[in-house]
Amino acid sequence: MGLIEILINAALQVWYIFPVILLTYITTTPWFKGLWGEFQVNMLLKRLPQNEYHRLKNITLPTDNGTTQIDHIVVSQFGVFIVETKNMKGWIFGSANQKQWTQKIYHYSSKFQNPIHQNYKHLKTLEALLNINIDALFSVVVFIGKSEFKTQMPDNVTHASGCLSYIRSHSVELLDQQQVLDIINNIESGRLARGFATNQAHKVHVKEIIKQKTDQKLCTKCGSYMVLREAKKGQNAGSTFWGCSSFPKCRAVEKFN
Repeated sequence: MGLIEILINAALQVWYIFPVILLTYITTTPWFKGLWGEFQVNMLLKRLPQNEYHRLKNITLPTDNGTTQIDHIVVSQFGVFIVETKNMKGWIFGSANQKQWTQKIYHYSSKFQNPIHQNYKHLKTLEALLNINIDALFSVVVFIGKSEFKTQMPDNVTHASGCLSYIRSHSVELLDQQQVLDIINNIESGRLARGFATNQAHKVHVKEIIKQKTDQKLCTKCGSYMVLREAKKGQNAGSTFWGCSSFPKCRAVEKFN
């Protein structure tokens, strides 16, 4: 029996391992985590009475300099709720005015954009599209996953089903039924066509924005974006360095000059 036949027979004996490895890899990718987080939030929003609240999801809208993508929009007579989803784990630190928040998992810390600021662009885009009073627009940030807030968060930043309580806490009618229907029609007619091409174009736009914010600092090993981090221990404790945003998959670091 040749070497190739031996390898084929060996592979056939453990064929079931390969789908498990592939599935494990897929479930750890940012794409899957984002998709899974949005699915969970969508299931939560389904608990709202359908005769009062109208749900729209994965809406890509054109802007002056590209596109913006909104995870979920809930339209009701009590206002329009723009929902931003974050599927994260670990401890979350942040405040309404900070540009960046911190995620900490054991001794590992990373920065991410303040989701309130991120959602503000969505809110302003909808304000321009719908031409309604901004007082009828509400930003909601929902964290899904095994995360825990370690600082006091604003009321509109919630964990899991807390978003339902926040939405239902708005009980004053700000829009009439015709306005609700008009808003839904305007969003549907103003959104870009769903599909792979729209999503890819938006991803390219987002990467370009990140590249500008990070001065085009890319990881020399994997090509991901580098982010500024602070050493927590050792002789370099307190010093700043560049770390790969794909950590722990990629552990590349560079000195910060």
